[in-house]
Amino acid sequence: MTITPLMPVYPRCGVRPVKGEHCHLVSEDGTRYLDFASGIAVNLLGHSHAGLIGAIQKQAATLMHVSNLYGSPQGEELAQRLVDATFADTVFFTNSGAEAVEAAIKTARAYHQVDGDTTRYELITFNNAFHGRTLATISASSQEKMHKGFAPLLPGFKYVEFNDLEGVKAAIGPHTAGFLVEPVQGEGGIRVGTEEFLKGLRQLADENDLMLVFDEVQTGVARTGTLYAYEQLGVVPDILATAKGIGGGFPLGACLATEKAARGMTFGTHGSTYGGNPLAMAAGNAVMDAVANEEFLAEVRAKGERLRARLEQFIGNYPELFEEVRGLGLMLGLKMKVEPRAFMVHLRDNHQLLTVAAGDNTLRVLPPLVIGDAEMDEFFEKLSAGAADFETGES
Repeated sequence: MTITPLMPVYPRCGVRPVKGEHCHLVSEDGTRYLDFASGIAVNLLGHSHAGLIGAIQKQAATLMHVSNLYGSPQGEELAQRLVDATFADTVFFTNSGAEAVEAAIKTARAYHQVDGDTTRYELITFNNAFHGRTLATISASSQEKMHKGFAPLLPGFKYVEFNDLEGVKAAIGPHTAGFLVEPVQGEGGIRVGTEEFLKGLRQLADENDLMLVFDEVQTGVARTGTLYAYEQLGVVPDILATAKGIGGGFPLGACLATEKAARGMTFGTHGSTYGGNPLAMAAGNAVMDAVANEEFLAEVRAKGERLRARLEQFIGNYPELFEEVRGLGLMLGLKMKVEPRAFMVHLRDNHQLLTVAAGDNTLRVLPPLVIGDAEMDEFFEKLSAGAADFETGES
């Protein structure tokens, strides 16, 4: 038998974490790593946040799971908090980002089809987007590497270049139901949607009675310095998918929608066995306790500005390696002049610094939102050392 017990779909590296301490991970051999990957924007409160741990422990000892056939005091509380803090009127809870995007796709289609118009089913999506790994979400993504081996894809998606408003206008047709877009492309290289592009999508949606769906799985829950990125981009969606940071490390996602957008999501149209269970809701409420206040959000924005300013200054020392700094808040990317994965591996294996590679030759910098000056200083020490000996071929 040659296949591994864990299905070999991940090229797992030699780092084997067994413990987390604030902004560091400790591997089973005792090596300490500075974690500026955060489980790909998940561990926004770090790895040992007392409030999150306490809430999960308390709920686990009380009630972990019941069917959604019953009332959910815990779910009602978190849903109300999200409604109060966002554009949304209603929330459906999921276990992951892909499920949240699936729910958003269904909500957008149901908006048109609830009255019997089955011709409006197509969502315009954008090249280099990443929406998940289910059949619907890979179909919504234009990346061939995600499609290979899983044909046929699901129909109902049309791809256009990101930030190309004229391309969107040309793509709208009789089957168009709406737009599905990341306001900041994460896997695609920390590419921020322009004001003209995003406001243009909102205007086109309004003019043509289409749904504007934001995928804020990676940008959401304070990562960019506001609870959701749409708040600082001046555009309000009809539907929004959120996950990653919303559980602080516990599997949790949600689809948020206006009352108008959710008009087709009625009894029996959607469901989830585990979605919104009491344990997940405890995690989500603990995260909201920590991040959903202006003091915390202002700190994220200030940290993001300091980190970005230092990165802008830093990359000038290595013009052969780095091109520019991208992003919002503490969702930052270093556009590189070399393939970023080799540099990511070098930082990890030689300097115990964890980052994440992305498309468009970009290295993602996604620290826990609770970093302080000490972690920021340590980051630049490791990054500087890594850039110096990577450039010279030393290790």
